[in-house]
Amino acid sequence: MKILDCTIRDGGYYNHWDFSLPIAEKYFRSMNQLPIDILEIGYRSRPQKNYEGKYFYCPDFVIEQARNWAPSKELAIMLNEKDCRIEDLDYLLTPCNGLINTIRMAIAPSRFLDALELAEGIKKRGFKVGFNIMYMSTLSVDTPFFNHISKLNGLVDYFSLVDSYGGIYPEKVREIIGICKSATSIPIGFHGHNNIELAFANSLSAIEAGCELVDATIMGMGRGAGNLKTELWLTHCSTKEGLNVDFNILGELVSQFEELQNVYQWGTNLPYMVSGANSLPQKDVMDWVTKRFYSINSIIRALHNQKNGEQDNLKLPEFMPENKLKRALVVGGGPSILEHLNGLLTFLRNNPDIGIVHASSKHANIFRELPNRQFYCLVGNEGHRMENVFNGLENVTGECILPPFPRKMGTYLPNAMKARSFELRKVLFNNKIDDSHTALALQVSIDLGVDTIYIAGYDGYPNQSVSGKEQDLINENNYLFNKAITHFKSIAAITPSRYEINEQLSLYQLVS
Repeated sequence: MKILDCTIRDGGYYNHWDFSLPIAEKYFRSMNQLPIDILEIGYRSRPQKNYEGKYFYCPDFVIEQARNWAPSKELAIMLNEKDCRIEDLDYLLTPCNGLINTIRMAIAPSRFLDALELAEGIKKRGFKVGFNIMYMSTLSVDTPFFNHISKLNGLVDYFSLVDSYGGIYPEKVREIIGICKSATSIPIGFHGHNNIELAFANSLSAIEAGCELVDATIMGMGRGAGNLKTELWLTHCSTKEGLNVDFNILGELVSQFEELQNVYQWGTNLPYMVSGANSLPQKDVMDWVTKRFYSINSIIRALHNQKNGEQDNLKLPEFMPENKLKRALVVGGGPSILEHLNGLLTFLRNNPDIGIVHASSKHANIFRELPNRQFYCLVGNEGHRMENVFNGLENVTGECILPPFPRKMGTYLPNAMKARSFELRKVLFNNKIDDSHTALALQVSIDLGVDTIYIAGYDGYPNQSVSGKEQDLINENNYLFNKAITHFKSIAAITPSRYEINEQLSLYQLVS
């Protein structure tokens, strides 16, 4: 039984494959002294539109560093089969010559036959070849590619099954591996994800069923809910198999990744559990959980929509207001709303023509008695928040505005507001984000014909360190403010803000 550690490759989904030089060196030098057989150091990839770091492309100096730091190990890189063509192999693999031993490919079952030609091209260039067949939890006895896996004999060196959704159970692991072993003579591997916390149990079942290769990562760092923990697998192998493990070296390495875990917060949670149990893709869940501040209920509802093939559960009338407004106050959820509450209330009472657009319902109740027209932007689970904030909505005036149909997160509306709820026809001022609080608030203002927007409660996390998740939100809101400015005469923050808003005014100069 061999152990393949793919921390850098799979863990890169959390940091865009930008591991710092000290952490990378610590990782490779430590692995060189641990009983790990293969290190998968990253991807070789064609150019992408988005920024990805050095271990996504593995240029020659990165590969040379890995080889120098881990001279005793078999090194592997991965190709995404769907993005590769036979004519790409010289470009992708030339930097690997003499340094990388194994080329693995991530392959969808439906593209199994397409991958055979690439495998032949890789083999001709002198590398070992590994097939990583994804979506293991969706496979069954009659899956078509099982009729062809005997073609791997003599061509592929490793044939691994990947529980991409993290939702497979031990009995099915044994069943699928049994099918593969009956048709192939090559070593079979298992790559487990930990959505329902069965990566360890499934890896044990895989070995019992005849697997000869197990994938793992330090602290389980990997896409979505993460993987089998390398330190757990080594502890098991040390205890049960007598594997010689230097736990001082292992412990020091784990300590380094504990710091990363505090930043990136990988690991399973309720949305990942639901996605895994229903064999649903983790990509959206990872985005929703780490960047978009959606509630658990919203994510669960979106996952059920995916499972049932539903676009959305409610179509609403489109927001096409006949009565326009010249000015609006967009209210965010920052604490500055409470700090400057008297000034804001005075400003709005003195200017009843200013509409109030609640990007967040967090502070909406304190504006309840004002005569100004009010609009509530409901994204994801915001309808539940609105219910909690008002503690009963029967006497609440104003209108609820939701993202365009269909909504990824489905739709939840308080019953008391359904007759006064609308959906945007389209978010026109940008082509990237149409379902965030800020995107809704700005588009509502555009649809109302507003030419001057005041911004309050968009503090931008002052006087505190900013997490990666919070920085993503700051970047997203800055993008939206910059895109929207051409639709207004003025966008002005009137409470303190760290955002890139067109103007910064003082609320108090407006009420003096």
